[in-house]
Amino acid sequence: MNAQTKKFPIGQTFGISAPAAMTVDGFEDDQHPSIPAVKDYAFRNEHLRDVLAFIANPLGDALYLTGPTGSGKTSLICQVASRLNWPVQQVTCHGRLELNDLIGQFMLVSGSMSFVHGPLAQAVRDGHLLILNEIDLMDPSELAGLNDIIEGQPLMIPQNGGEVIKPHPKFRLIATGNSAGQGDQSGLYQGVMQQNLAFLDRFRLMEVGYPDASVEKSILKGVLVGMGIPVDSVMENLSEKMIQVANEIRRLFVGGADGTGELSVTMSTRTLVRWTNLMIAYKRAPNALAYSLDRALTLRAEHAQREAIHRIAKDIFGDSWGE
Repeated sequence: MNAQTKKFPIGQTFGISAPAAMTVDGFEDDQHPSIPAVKDYAFRNEHLRDVLAFIANPLGDALYLTGPTGSGKTSLICQVASRLNWPVQQVTCHGRLELNDLIGQFMLVSGSMSFVHGPLAQAVRDGHLLILNEIDLMDPSELAGLNDIIEGQPLMIPQNGGEVIKPHPKFRLIATGNSAGQGDQSGLYQGVMQQNLAFLDRFRLMEVGYPDASVEKSILKGVLVGMGIPVDSVMENLSEKMIQVANEIRRLFVGGADGTGELSVTMSTRTLVRWTNLMIAYKRAPNALAYSLDRALTLRAEHAQREAIHRIAKDIFGDSWGE
């Protein structure tokens, strides 16, 4: 990719307060098919600062975003990339994923076998962001093959006649995971593996927790506006109480200092948005709030936990819970 770069003013581009002189590099071409779609997004300053510092100059590092499910790790990166016209290659890792799947393989193309470059090779060659989601589900022995690439060494592809791809100066490798690479002590994230220390040593880390209530309120407001629902004082109060329910569920999910929570399910921002959508969709159902909460989250919880979550919601909503 020989796309021309341009400077984007940080404040205007990301909707935050920043001096006009503060800029970050991106690309002029906004038509590349691998650029994520722009969506309404409330950027948190500390997270945006870390991501922009990394993509501006990784200093030989990769970036690892850790945090609970649905906290917005991947969407943060994609929405930064979308505003900078930065193409993204994205892969969801799993226990059977191999390094060769990322590099590429021979496939039947127009009646003959041809080597098709995988997302890693494309990102290295063309200067894309490579996002490896749920990286802690992948076999650490396979991930060790990325060590040289992170350090800026050329990508060697012996199976394609010894092809050598020199890293594009805009190539960046980003990983997300529910753990920080040390395994899952809670036992809630099945399949998470402890990663190799030498591999993890090549990453800078950032933690992405659930947004503050004010941020989630603006997210839910955007959902309601997008559905054509007037956001009056009644809907604002409803959204605030839904967020209170979500935060109480999260508190019981995370637990104390030992990491042992009382609930085995949590309400991510993604689930909170789903609850809002379903609450509007099922507004004519008896007790639409409870009915939609079941379908958004609690039907996959154990019966006792389901009842506990509904008691939490009833306490927060009061008399309006049964309406």
